[in-house]
Amino acid sequence: MASTRADARRRRSEGPATRAGGLWARVGDRLIVGGAVVGDEGRDGEIVGLHHADGSPPFDVRWSDTGKITLIFPGPDARVQHFPAH
Repeated sequence: MASTRADARRRRSEGPATRAGGLWARVGDRLIVGGAVVGDEGRDGEIVGLHHADGSPPFDVRWSDTGKITLIFPGPDARVQHFPAH
């Protein structure tokens, strides 16, 4: 069966940090969240806890700017930087 344009768009939008169209992570990966306004650099932190076996959100994140751990349900401006599994 030939690939469609919709299939190609979906593959491009999934990128390296998605599974079946959704964000996923492992403990130790880095969550990067874009800024809320133009010029705001956003935040990043280490994913220190997962609530689902498949790695889907929400995540427990230790923020690099404060060191605090919070529960986050990432929005569309978030991405995950994956690191090799230990």
